[in-house]
Amino acid sequence: MFVDSVDSDIAPSGTLLGLLQRGRGDGTLHALAAPRTEALSALRHCVLHDPRRDWQIEHRSLYYARLHMELDAGLDDIEGHLFHRDDLVLTEAAEERTGLALSVLGHLVSYGDKGALRLLRRYAVAGANWQWALDELAVRDDDSGLRALGSAILARFPPTSEGDAALGEAARNAFEPRPWRLWAEDPAHPEQAERLRLLQERGNFDRWQRQLHTQGPRPGWSVREVLTWAQEGGEQPAGPHREAAAARCLAAVAGPDDRPELLAAARSGPDACRAAALRHLAERGDPDALDLIQEAATDPASGYDGAPLPPVVSSALASFARMRSVAALERARQWAAHRDDALGLTAAQMLATRGGQQDAKAVLGALRRAVREQGPDSDDLWPLVDGVGRLTVHCAAPVLRHIYRETASSQLRGRTARALAATDPAFPAGFAIECLWDCEESTRELAAEHATTGDARVVERLRRLAADPAEQAGVQSAVRGRLSPDAGPPG
Repeated sequence: MFVDSVDSDIAPSGTLLGLLQRGRGDGTLHALAAPRTEALSALRHCVLHDPRRDWQIEHRSLYYARLHMELDAGLDDIEGHLFHRDDLVLTEAAEERTGLALSVLGHLVSYGDKGALRLLRRYAVAGANWQWALDELAVRDDDSGLRALGSAILARFPPTSEGDAALGEAARNAFEPRPWRLWAEDPAHPEQAERLRLLQERGNFDRWQRQLHTQGPRPGWSVREVLTWAQEGGEQPAGPHREAAAARCLAAVAGPDDRPELLAAARSGPDACRAAALRHLAERGDPDALDLIQEAATDPASGYDGAPLPPVVSSALASFARMRSVAALERARQWAAHRDDALGLTAAQMLATRGGQQDAKAVLGALRRAVREQGPDSDDLWPLVDGVGRLTVHCAAPVLRHIYRETASSQLRGRTARALAATDPAFPAGFAIECLWDCEESTRELAAEHATTGDARVVERLRRLAADPAEQAGVQSAVRGRLSPDAGPPG
């Protein structure tokens, strides 16, 4: 019925490895019931080969750290991975190669694992991704432990102009400033403190100089000059994308007499120029903007299959998606009902976000088609999933269950769980229970609010989450609400 995930790096959802890679709660439950060697092998694969589609927004580290403790997994595999020879060769990909393992170690430190603390300290001194390790230590190590690292880490930067520049950049880019502050105030190493103080002063002065003498490109102050400037940016190889900036400039300089020139540019100008004019007209609510968007988005390559779109089509769709007028909503209803291309999909997404109950059928149809043609991992699903939940489309539950099981994105799975909570009466006694073990904080919080307490596992899990020092505040607040004497249904 639906296209399955085609990501070859993600195992099927029915396997233990596939469940753990997705961060599903059932992954933990199945791992604890499986033979220990099998569970350890799957956990090791996940920690050492980050399965996340986007490691910057998806969470796995606490999920894997908890399972690591449950299985008493040991640190040998993580140590071998961190100090492998690839660590010094693949420096540009260090964050992707070792970031997850370092974050797992950080959570293990939070649970009192001294071996994990020692391993993080060693890697901060010798590893390629030392800044990530230092950030983990910054929120978990004590002052004396952090001070002891200062000399070794500063020794990475030779006392030359290039070394000082690199050191200053590292200090400014640190996610957690605590270690740098301790080193700059350490009375036991005055030379270290002086070096960091001078670098901070120099950095402040350089920043002031850059702000005083900005050399960025500036357009002329007429409609034609702004459009020309936008096109020049689009023609440069990997050049600056000036569409948004040009639209802001047009808002400042364009008057009623310039409308014919803007309409002509939006209809047949060069790509970057056309995109800027379209965006300006859409933002101003021009009466011809919707027709121009339809014309720009009607392209043979603008299908429904998730393939990259031509730049002008992408710009036109984005301009339409930002529109908030009643006319745009009415046009979205027409396009969603009669178009099967990217414009029809964008129209359905607008209805999912802003439409009413009369739009439920169109939103559900778009969701089913997107899953059928693009699979369960498409970014196009996100607003549609939210939409069927917002509109309480009960007959969307089967396709939502399919997305929940199959998607490799833990963020999308969490949104799907929220939609199921609104549309599927079986959710509290079904997926909500496994969501208590999910890798995403927001999904665990949702589960704490909805999971039925008629299942013996639920109350025990709620109590463990309430006592877990690494659990997030939002989850614990929801848990306390369910465990309080005055808590009522569900369950």
